[in-house]
Amino acid sequence: MGRIHAIEWADQTWFPELIRNYMTDFLQFLANKTKMFSPIVPKIEEILGKTQNHQIIDLASGGGGGLLSLNQELIEKIPDVKFLMTDLYPNLKAFQYTQSQAPNFDYSEKPVDAMNVPNHLKGLRTMFLSFHHFRPKDAIQILQSAVKSNQPILIVEGQERTTPSLMAMFFSPLTVLFTTPFIKPFSFKRILFTYILPLVPIFTWWDGIVSSLRTYSVKEMESLITKVPNQEKFDWEVKKIKSGPTYLLYLFGIPNI
Repeated sequence: MGRIHAIEWADQTWFPELIRNYMTDFLQFLANKTKMFSPIVPKIEEILGKTQNHQIIDLASGGGGGLLSLNQELIEKIPDVKFLMTDLYPNLKAFQYTQSQAPNFDYSEKPVDAMNVPNHLKGLRTMFLSFHHFRPKDAIQILQSAVKSNQPILIVEGQERTTPSLMAMFFSPLTVLFTTPFIKPFSFKRILFTYILPLVPIFTWWDGIVSSLRTYSVKEMESLITKVPNQEKFDWEVKKIKSGPTYLLYLFGIPNI
């Protein structure tokens, strides 16, 4: 199946911020509880070691999905690692909660565009579960921004364009209904828009399926790299690794000079 860039509601500028935040909160909770990103920890450790920089600039952070569980494992190996959460639509409540759980986290209150990261933000750029939001020309621009700034980049996706991934997304509303009472910080409005007016599970269902349809394959990611100006100045790797019953797709690039 070819990549289909259908509409994700949470991407729309007019989409209610409250509902978008509840959707990203759900993704954060699920990624943390399942420790989805554990298999990528050795790769992060390798990149930080090669670049001699322990600052992580997380782009398109959403609700900070999975960063807390990732941090728990990473900080054991690199005690001085630091995270800066950023987003074009900052979920400040989620950022503040994440920071309250881990003192090595900070966040940007101002919007940060992953396609044009400010030059003063130095460190390993990461994108977890968010690269599929960007059309090919914009995805290339994200990679180009890293190359132009001579900053390493790591992109990780937790879904694929496969039947198992699509089936998992199809049943995601049930997961939303089950997990919502346990998501922190607790909110009565979250309960309202999950159970009484079920906007959160409905939009999560749609956006989840579309996320799978939008996800770049390994070959497509490799093709994107070839279109990045001066890409030969970076060493690149694109692979798929096992994470529980599913797979993680990752792309990383680090300066070779």
